[in-house]
Amino acid sequence: MKKKYLMILLIIIGITMIMILKADYANKETTKYNNQSIVEKEELKSKIPEEWQDNGIFKEYYELAYEKLQTLTLDEKIGQIFLVSYPNSNQIEVLEKYQFGGYLFFEKDFRGKTKQQVQEMIQKLQKVSKIPILTAVDEEGGTVVRISSNKNLRNSKFLASKELYKNGGFSKIKEDTIEKSKLLEELKINLNLAPVVDIATSSNDYMYKRSLGKDASLTATYAKTIIEASKNTSVSYTLKHFPGYGNNVDTHTGKSVDKRSYEEIYNNDLLPFRIGIQAGAEAVLISHNIVTSIDSKNPASLSKNVHELLRKDLNFTGIIITDDLTMAAVSKDEDIVMKAILAGNSLIIVSDYENSIYAVKEAIKSNKLSEETINQLVFRILAWKYSKNMIVEL
Repeated sequence: MKKKYLMILLIIIGITMIMILKADYANKETTKYNNQSIVEKEELKSKIPEEWQDNGIFKEYYELAYEKLQTLTLDEKIGQIFLVSYPNSNQIEVLEKYQFGGYLFFEKDFRGKTKQQVQEMIQKLQKVSKIPILTAVDEEGGTVVRISSNKNLRNSKFLASKELYKNGGFSKIKEDTIEKSKLLEELKINLNLAPVVDIATSSNDYMYKRSLGKDASLTATYAKTIIEASKNTSVSYTLKHFPGYGNNVDTHTGKSVDKRSYEEIYNNDLLPFRIGIQAGAEAVLISHNIVTSIDSKNPASLSKNVHELLRKDLNFTGIIITDDLTMAAVSKDEDIVMKAILAGNSLIIVSDYENSIYAVKEAIKSNKLSEETINQLVFRILAWKYSKNMIVEL
């Protein structure tokens, strides 16, 4: 009997020793793998141009973005910089051909659809995208409601910011942002071109109905509230319209010139953007207003001065988006797409995607635009998409 127990004990000891040796080997292999990954990561990081490495909001994803960038053709890279208004036909075929960075949807694109139909629409688009696309809307609340105007998607329209504030202050605005984000997530929408953080305190101002209608300090708190409330969701929000719309006229219908002093804009209109960026805003949309105190010749969306103000003074390292280039304030400008790129925009909103893409290709061929410039734009867009968990490496 003693021999039997001794044999069992020896077997147990033997098994234990084997398990210890296996664990030690596994640990050594894991350490070896991790060390190799660190070395490879550092080697990859060293290949990224120094001027691209800005220690920005998406910095943790720069190596992944750079590696992915190397797999794209020039055509695919050019496609990534465009956020295209959803075409009326052949949407899947067009996307499969051009591989856009994203589609921008309007009220007409949701009209009459159920939640399931919207989900299926988005899923079909994602299936043909080499890089998952941004799916964007303007769901501000109030007068601009692309989704909640459809009662199949929500029983009532989302309220305007000033109504929310009136009904419950910033707590109500936070609650509304969370509810809005949940609906957008459910519908597979991942980018909201909102909130409007322009300061418009007079009912005569064009942007008044879409703004909070309060002073710079309260509007800054509004920006911070929305950005922070959105951070636990997969939906990115966009501060607009930089550098502040003020009391300017509608840029959809024609040119708009802002003649206010730089001091007034800097001390007043920039505050909500500054605070929103500090809260973690991933995207900022630029207006088409000509702000004479910053750049007397070019609309803000095409102005290098305006973009440098946003990048250097406000330390914004996220995605800069143009307002729609089909709007009357800029649509007649020559070489508009190239100007938008050279000004410093990351993502360009267009409807006429064919001519826009052709313009970029021709600019590269004629050396008016370098492929390196396109690479840097796409690098930031890819890092953003990785940060949003849109791109998942298996």
